[in-house]
Amino acid sequence: MTMQTILILDFGGQYGQLIARRVRECDVYCEIKPWTTPLAQMRAMDPIGIIFTGGPGSVYLDGAPRVDPAIFTWGVPILGICYGCQLMAQSLGGRVISAQEDTAREYGESRTYYDVSCKLFQRLPVQSVSWMSHSDYIDQVPEGFVSTAHTDTCPSAAIADERRGFYGVQFHPEVGHTEHGVDMIRNFLFDICRAKGSWTMGNYKNAVIAGLREKIGTGNVLLALSGGVDSSVAAALLAEAVGPQLTCVFVDHGLMRRKEADEVERAFAPWDIDFVRVDAEERFLSRLAGVEDPERKRKIMGDEFIRVFEEEAQTLGKVKFLAQGTIYPDVIESGAGSAAVIKSHHNVGGLPGHVEFDEIVEPLRMLFKDEVRRLGRELNLPEYLVSRQPFPGPGLAIRIIGEVTKEKADTLRRADFIFRDEVARAGEDKNLSQYFAVLTNTRSVGVMGDRRTYDYTLALRAVTTSDFMTASWARIPYPLLDRVSTRIINEVEGISRVTYDITNKPPATVEWE
Repeated sequence: MTMQTILILDFGGQYGQLIARRVRECDVYCEIKPWTTPLAQMRAMDPIGIIFTGGPGSVYLDGAPRVDPAIFTWGVPILGICYGCQLMAQSLGGRVISAQEDTAREYGESRTYYDVSCKLFQRLPVQSVSWMSHSDYIDQVPEGFVSTAHTDTCPSAAIADERRGFYGVQFHPEVGHTEHGVDMIRNFLFDICRAKGSWTMGNYKNAVIAGLREKIGTGNVLLALSGGVDSSVAAALLAEAVGPQLTCVFVDHGLMRRKEADEVERAFAPWDIDFVRVDAEERFLSRLAGVEDPERKRKIMGDEFIRVFEEEAQTLGKVKFLAQGTIYPDVIESGAGSAAVIKSHHNVGGLPGHVEFDEIVEPLRMLFKDEVRRLGRELNLPEYLVSRQPFPGPGLAIRIIGEVTKEKADTLRRADFIFRDEVARAGEDKNLSQYFAVLTNTRSVGVMGDRRTYDYTLALRAVTTSDFMTASWARIPYPLLDRVSTRIINEVEGISRVTYDITNKPPATVEWE
């Protein structure tokens, strides 16, 4: 795929994905790679600029993440953020030391003073607030560099060697707390890296389709189709790229929402594609019997999905490629680059070690959820598919805490339908990014019809988000929550208590498991 690219080297910082989002919001394509990526591989990407992310390490300690020094003789502009700034300084002859309590250690918002003659800060106010998070600081800037920003306690809040195109900031311009932070990133992209801002979803669509045609050639492709936004967009891309070589396999694992399997089949009936529905409820539930650990559930689901697809491929004849609707948040949460594994998504970290396909094709792997929706509109998908709220591949298996049984799944299906029905009736569905019910493994005492009950607690979850990397709990009106709770208690046997989850992401994830 030929386009202007910004390479983001990940050193394990918590905001690496946010940097990528900010770059793409400026209509410039970028990719995140681990700091261990060989220089030859970086060169093959032909980036117009490089960004070093933050990270939890200290650059002066043995074993701290470092880069090949040749990266600084490459001639490509570099922006170092927090740890990335310190790494640049230390690598080029400066000195980074641990801050004492009364010196340059900073956390949170800091009043920062800028040298606006520096290209990174041009057209910005001479002072504003930046977001700091560091316990080390640059005690001595490298030769050729000057300090271009400072705070009351940090003399080198930013450094630059403009002759070589090297810039470093001790703060985080990618977070919303830094005033004019996006303007700084924009200055780096357009004034320093000479980006054209030509990365549009239309151009991306054309490039991906061309890339799929080249990769797949005359081979056959089996797409794991769930009916959600991601796999639907992947189906549309592949249908346009290779048409009759595509078979879409929908696995009805018995853990879908109420009537959802039939709805998926109806949704794709008008499409000119080979659609196969596999009834696999019994085999999935039998493999999940007695399993309570969420990571084991995900890996079991991932393994069983692959086995089903392999069996279907055998009936179809030689199928070389398995396609999935994997997106960037799936990759990140499953442990991409230096990121920690938060949870193994069934289609990434949940995959078995061996699959009977020559290659796995993931055309959406580098896109965030909102970008996938934009791509879907470029492909002229119906809005009800594009705007559909996410549903995890493992389905209700990870919305049932503890062991998964058919009885629990049926109970959760009824409760979840009531929640979604009432939200839609109230018109709140347009304000929510994702909303669902969770059947907890907690039982509590209740009173119904003057008799004691001891049934399950149901949790309701609703969030708002733009990218699903972070999310805020939704402020659903109390009267709506009251109606939902009353209906669930009255209509769903086995539930005696309803709670509402008011936890943001982070520290929580959107799903409970």
